[in-house]
Amino acid sequence: MTSRKPDEQLARNSRLRLVRPRALTTARRAVTTGRTRPAPRPPEGTPPPAELARQARAVLADAVRIARWAAADRDPGAGPLAPKARERAAAALELTPDQVSAGWDRARLAGLVELHGGTARPGWRLRAWDRDDSAVLRGWVALFDAWSLVHAAPADVAPATVAEVVEAVPQVLSLLQLSAGPVLVPALLDLLQQRVAELRDERCEVPYDPTTASGPVAAPTASAPEPEPAEATGTVPLPPLLDWALEGLAAVGALTLGEGQATLTPLGNWAVWVKLEQICVAAQSPAGNIEQSADNMLRGCARLTPGPARAEYRAWLAARTVGSAVTELLAVARGEDALLRGLAFEALRVVGAPAEPEVRAASAEPSLRPYALLWLAEYDGTDPEDAPDVLTREESTWLWVDTAAAVADHGETALLVRHLDSAVQGTVPALLDEVTAVGHPRTVQVLVALAAAHPDPALAKAVRRAAFQVHTGEA
Repeated sequence: MTSRKPDEQLARNSRLRLVRPRALTTARRAVTTGRTRPAPRPPEGTPPPAELARQARAVLADAVRIARWAAADRDPGAGPLAPKARERAAAALELTPDQVSAGWDRARLAGLVELHGGTARPGWRLRAWDRDDSAVLRGWVALFDAWSLVHAAPADVAPATVAEVVEAVPQVLSLLQLSAGPVLVPALLDLLQQRVAELRDERCEVPYDPTTASGPVAAPTASAPEPEPAEATGTVPLPPLLDWALEGLAAVGALTLGEGQATLTPLGNWAVWVKLEQICVAAQSPAGNIEQSADNMLRGCARLTPGPARAEYRAWLAARTVGSAVTELLAVARGEDALLRGLAFEALRVVGAPAEPEVRAASAEPSLRPYALLWLAEYDGTDPEDAPDVLTREESTWLWVDTAAAVADHGETALLVRHLDSAVQGTVPALLDEVTAVGHPRTVQVLVALAAAHPDPALAKAVRRAAFQVHTGEA
């Protein structure tokens, strides 16, 4: 036995390492079993990632040049380039003004530049462009996903009809991918007509005429009629819209066009395979994630390592509008399960820029603030390793308690003990003082669980005393 007081023992013998908090990593480890789905292999003949990245860099070469010019010029604006900026860029890069405008749009769509309020800043993909093949491929896939914005739709076609064609294009791409070679345009047109008809049937709309993109005709009025979109009168067939879609996909490097036929490029073939694989990952998950609520989807992803989990998030997000998905994820983050709170913000990282306003607003809520601040720091280009520096001492302590709650709910006692090493305080007494002061609603439960799990009797006694003080209001 020793007469030394427990707090003195802790201060002398139980110093904690000053390491950065890794909240989500710790919480995820609490439920990860170590069994991961084997990495799927792309179709035979797919070039290696380095070659795919080389091709992607070639497609986006002008966009990268313009993004780097904008980073140096520091006056690019936040939307379409102003005429003076476009003229300066054209002169500096020896491009035409139209090429500059097109390259600027591609740079924004590929994440090479990011919009922050009223200004545009270099994106993290631009900084990693020359050294990170995966960043290059992710940037190209973002451009591929936005093909309908790269190539303007026919002006005389209503947006609803254009949206139907955009929604049907994945089936066209699937046929091209399965064919593994050129496909005649009539075969693609037949598939497009069938898919648009199915979409209208699913929405309980009027039967689709496969020879036209006709819609219901408005009843005549006494006033002079406004000019109607061409498809409202049943005069615009689908072939021009198929041509528009194929030209848009060719413009982003996803396919090549020949005489009456289309063929996926290696990049396009790989991208379609990746997206099909993502859907299969979600469909094969125990919870059937793609059709689940955000709460159930996140629970289904909790046992996955980060890479497969991100694929699940992407598949789940692809089946929803961005606004509703962000709202649903933040609603889960406001719940009582700390593990799901961290995973919800991980899924919001996959959403990216469209989630920024909602996440910024969420930073005003105490329970979400540490997670939102870390998200915003990484969104602004801070290295994830340095992102915790944006948190105050109090916010870091709150996050430590929240993560401990996730571990206590879902993990093993040994992991809860190891979680001590992620605290920013230098000693256990200092940690307990700040934990009891931070006001986290799960403080008592976390301290009780830690006291029960820790093998050091002196430390366990001090932790139990702190839990009692918080419980009785003495802290």
